[in-house]
Amino acid sequence: MKYLLISQPPLFAVFLLVAACLLSGLLIVILLPCLRRRALAQPNHRSSHSIPTPQGGGLAVLASTIIVSAAALNLFGAQVNSEVAALGLAALFLTAVGLWDDLHPIGVMLRLILQAASILIVLPFLPDDLRICPAINLTAERALVAIALLWFINTVNFMDGLDWLSVAEIVPVTASLIIIGSIQSSLPWETTVVAATLCGALLGFAPFNKPVARLFLGDTGSLPVGLLLGWCLLHVAAEGYMAAALLLPLYYLADTSITLARRVVQKKPFWQAHREHFYQRATDNRFTPREIIRDVFLLNLFLSVLALVTVEHNTLPVNAAALAAGGCAVSLVLWRFADQSVE
Repeated sequence: MKYLLISQPPLFAVFLLVAACLLSGLLIVILLPCLRRRALAQPNHRSSHSIPTPQGGGLAVLASTIIVSAAALNLFGAQVNSEVAALGLAALFLTAVGLWDDLHPIGVMLRLILQAASILIVLPFLPDDLRICPAINLTAERALVAIALLWFINTVNFMDGLDWLSVAEIVPVTASLIIIGSIQSSLPWETTVVAATLCGALLGFAPFNKPVARLFLGDTGSLPVGLLLGWCLLHVAAEGYMAAALLLPLYYLADTSITLARRVVQKKPFWQAHREHFYQRATDNRFTPREIIRDVFLLNLFLSVLALVTVEHNTLPVNAAALAAGGCAVSLVLWRFADQSVE
């Protein structure tokens, strides 16, 4: 395995992906009977499902990601450093918070405090040379990083409201990170390992979440997945690929940010749960879940291609053109979802 890691990083990343996929699927099969008894999500006015459906699939996704990542880093030629160990601990903490919220919903403020606590577990262990904008003070930059991670955790959580939507978003993003890290050799190996195992774990979850879903991630999964993915994208930005770090999650960022801004402008309580995201408006406008997932997945493939181009040709004109193209593509999809005349 050490030879495979050194000589064929892409094959080793695929090996990790497959291992996490198989483990995730196996754990779900084991956990599903218990989740059906104890963790049913009841339909309500905000739901995209109409029958009680078990949630908590994130337990299997996070367990697979952490177990396979730790095994890879410990046994196959790398090492779990303090940053990665802190990340794993923070992800486990958020998994517990999410499970608590899935079983016994907690208040918004307490949720935010606990999410911020998870970020504070990771923040002190980020290396000093991990900088995105060296022109500003390190303490100020770390504060901005903490805010960005908190926003991203909630973005992933907000957007996990439709069968297969998280899969259609996160699998292309993590697959792109695998390419950037193992083929283009532009990321720390630890980041590639986390991306590969997270991608595999989501693929193992996918058959159970396809429309009509038999299992949801729940906050148990969406909160720690948001942290892990945000950490990976932070490393992309720190390596000098800010355009790629923005392009890969651009659909999620745009849908969530625009929706929140609209609610603020309309003087609605933006902290309350709702169903005003563009993908939710699309279901109200007679898009089927499969049509929404198709559009989001194809959009993310396009954004992934643009991101890979910016990593390969990291110049200001290329980055600007890619961001403009990505912005136009995201705007088109959001417009389609919100246009009531589209059938």
